[in-house]
Parts: sequence; structure tokens; C-alpha cells
Amino acid sequence: MTTNQAIQDAAEIIISSKYIVAMTGAGISTPSGIPDFRSPHSGLWDQVDPLEVASIYAFRQNPRIFYDWIHPLSRSVLEAKPNPAHYALVELERQGKLRAIITQNIDDLHSKAGSQTLFELHGHLRDVTCIQCYRVQDSSAIFEKFVEDGRTPTCRHCGGVLKPNVIFFGEQLPMQEFVSAQLAIKNADLIIVVGSSLEVAPASDLPEVALENGAKLIIINHQPTFLDSRADVIVRGDIAELLPQIVVLTTV
Repeated sequence: MTTNQAIQDAAEIIISSKYIVAMTGAGISTPSGIPDFRSPHSGLWDQVDPLEVASIYAFRQNPRIFYDWIHPLSRSVLEAKPNPAHYALVELERQGKLRAIITQNIDDLHSKAGSQTLFELHGHLRDVTCIQCYRVQDSSAIFEKFVEDGRTPTCRHCGGVLKPNVIFFGEQLPMQEFVSAQLAIKNADLIIVVGSSLEVAPASDLPEVALENGAKLIIINHQPTFLDSRADVIVRGDIAELLPQIVVLTTV
């Protein structure tokens, strides 16, 4: 199937659907300048052992390892802007077809683009929590300072180390977010997977639940996934170009 045909087929499925859920991963944010995790030779986990730099156990033992690793990336993450793919999902939501976005991303780009119903399964960077006194604090000034000086952020109340409110390896997903995501998946008649390798459970299991309930599946991703054989349409290429092209066709 040609790319143009795949785009047309995807648009037709969207037009005929009533309850769409999008599931997004790092690939939707790479056009905004944020590296993904699993692309060969360029993914973040291709360069380090994630359990050494981003597990909750390693963070509690030595948070400096995490902050040294993330510092070179911090400015690009904090300054990143939503790209046309994020805005395409906002348009689908405006049409009343897209009922929810389930994201594995922590970059806040969906919110910045204007998405309303959003379940952030891996947390976000808007807040930090002190691992000593457990106070939750707004992260904006804290991270701006970290970008400039590279020093491990500490709590202004007790001096304890501040941890971003993202889900590290070894931590449970936020229960309320995950339950809400499951409910959306059960109601969906179409799942659109955008920029996700579908390799991190339990988030990666959600599209399969939708398929078992009779939903259709569109995958827009650079790399193959384990669900490609069950997808109704697969679109390969630049997500920031392809997804807007699909959505434009749904408004004609």
C-alpha cells in the first residue's frame, strides 16, 4: 500500500468512527526536538542502561546519576514546542471524534497544544516532590535553575532532593490515570497509535484490549510494533507531516 493510500484509508476510518482514543509515545515529540528512547543508534536507551539512570532504586541511592544524565537534554525538553501532529490531535478533539489521548510522554506538549482529555501514564514535569518531606512543588523555576547550573535540585523547606513527578522504572503507574485510560479504551471503536513502539507494559497492552472489544487500529509510527499484523492501516514516515494530512481529509 502506498503512503497516499494509507493516508486516505486512515481518514476514512476516522470519519466512520464515533469514539476515538489516541495513544502517543515519544515519536510524536521527536519533531519537536525531543529524542526518543528506542530508535536504533539515536534512542536514549541505546546509550545508557535505563535501570542505572532512571530507576527509583538508583535515584534514591544516588540522584546525581539521573540529573547528570538528564542535564544535557533538559534545555531541549523545557523549550520544546508542540508540532503539527500535536495540533492535529487537538483538531480531532475539536471535531468531537477524539475522546481521549493516552500518552507515555512526560513533556507536556499535548497540554501546551490545547488537548483537553489527557491521561499521562508516565507522569509529567510540571511538579516535583521532595523525597524527604514529600512536599509537592511547581517545577518551572526549579528546572530553569537546573538548566543553568546543573545542580541537583533540593527542597527549599527541608533541603531534601527533589524528584520530578514522572514514573521511574520500578514505580507504579498513577492509578487514577490508568483506570481512566482503561475506561476510555473499553469504549473506543478506534485506536490511533502515534509514535509509540508499544514496548513498555502495561501501557503497551491497552491497544490490544481495544482490539478484543472490536475496535479498529491505525498505527502511525516509524518502526514496526508487535500489533502491526492486527492493524487496519499502518502509516510510516514523518508523524508531524502525516497525521495533519490525515486529519485534513476528515474535515472535507
